[in-house]
Amino acid sequence: MNRVSNAILFGLAILLTGDVSLAYEEPRYTVLKTYETFELRQYDSYLVAETQVAGDFDEVGGQAFRRLFGFISEDNRPQGKIAMTVPVIQQPVPTPERSSTTIPLSEAGPEQRVQQNRYRFAFFMPSEYALNDLPKPVDGTVQIRSVPSRVMAARRYSGTWSEKRYRKNEKMLLEALRQAGLKTLGPPIFARYNAPFSLWFLRRNEVLIEVEAP
Repeated sequence: MNRVSNAILFGLAILLTGDVSLAYEEPRYTVLKTYETFELRQYDSYLVAETQVAGDFDEVGGQAFRRLFGFISEDNRPQGKIAMTVPVIQQPVPTPERSSTTIPLSEAGPEQRVQQNRYRFAFFMPSEYALNDLPKPVDGTVQIRSVPSRVMAARRYSGTWSEKRYRKNEKMLLEALRQAGLKTLGPPIFARYNAPFSLWFLRRNEVLIEVEAP
């Protein structure tokens, strides 16, 4: 599915799940420290519905989004629909032999840490749900997972969702973390907070990287 189709799909999802004013729930966090180009956040634990897809960075979103949106919008279950949240996240999948929880990003190149062209996408589940409250996904490619509390470095930027723009900000965050002496844990996360029809210069995009707690 091309980028235009992905944008249409995401836009329809936003329209079907509620207001387009960006008043969506997002994971709870506390800002620990603000740096010149990023901030450190302590995230509370949360639940996600996630799936894995293979393909090019700019092209895999449509397939993943269809699966995840299908899960939260299923009508034929007692629990009904699950509210849309933000952000939608995209992250490279760690290789089996080199766990992202044990190999600091600053000590290994991308080819050592991730399977090329394979990504995990995730929707955060609203905080009203406990793990046992969520329905089992009908689609076996969608999984529910609990993410523990952790410290994340976050660099915010606006603009398009292109890989080129993302990589530029990823590189800037990695360099800033190196200069700050913070050890990174695992591959970076691309977080998107807006619908695709939002004006590009008003979009909130972020690069998130787990770091070792100071």
